[in-house]
Amino acid sequence: MSLPATTRPDDRDVLRAAVREVHARSGMGVVFAGPVQDGDLCIGHLVGARTRHLQGLRVRSGAGLGGRVLSEGRPAGVEDYGQALDITHEYDGPVLAEGLCTVAAAPVLVGGHGRAVLYAASREGGSVGDRVRDALVRAAARAAAELSVRDEVDRRLALVAAAPAAPAAPGDPARWEEVRAVHAELRLAAQTTADAALRDRLLSACGRLAALGAAPDTPPPPVHLSAREVDVLTQVALGCSNRETAARLCLRPETVKSYLGSAMTKLDAHTRLEAVVRARGLGLLP
Repeated sequence: MSLPATTRPDDRDVLRAAVREVHARSGMGVVFAGPVQDGDLCIGHLVGARTRHLQGLRVRSGAGLGGRVLSEGRPAGVEDYGQALDITHEYDGPVLAEGLCTVAAAPVLVGGHGRAVLYAASREGGSVGDRVRDALVRAAARAAAELSVRDEVDRRLALVAAAPAAPAAPGDPARWEEVRAVHAELRLAAQTTADAALRDRLLSACGRLAALGAAPDTPPPPVHLSAREVDVLTQVALGCSNRETAARLCLRPETVKSYLGSAMTKLDAHTRLEAVVRARGLGLLP
């Protein structure tokens, strides 16, 4: 089975969104971030900067505030960057040239590994309060969750693309179950991401997987199921009960029952199994 190549969205948009969020919530005048590249932090997204001294600055792990945060994997802050005793001072030049005094930072951790660092800074001295820490930690967590979803999508699509050309032969139920499990996970991932382009990419991949189960010359399905109806049928096809489906989709069991009933009506099916079989025959499920 081979799926058309798809392009991962630019991860820089995740950091840009995080910087905007911290700037809006923290009350700090300067906010910036950078991804980890070849083990170093490379600052590239700034709001409120007056100079270009920080743009493109590479910070090695363990050095300065950002490098310390990256190596320790936890947030930290300093009230007077130039005089701080608990950081190294390789980057005093660009930081002080920007006029920064109070600086806080938080790592973006995916699977325990640092993928980026978010900073919030002020040109005035003062303590790093809970508002600043909370804004940084929340934005870092959201960025980490989004990057994690993208990583999992890439991993799953790579597995599907690398599978043999005909993994879904009728006599190979184990391979079919893997296809269906991938389809279900990608639909769940589509609900998790806030990135519209990534969501479209996921749903497109789901559509291609679903079409694998239809006959080669099957026309477009005459039945239209809503996204939620397909989500519910996808979980039912894996053998999930209404309660298990509700837990996976973050719905109430009564809501799952309603979606399932609606899908069964549209498919002219009298049982859950019949609904799944007809959906597969129409290319709505793999």
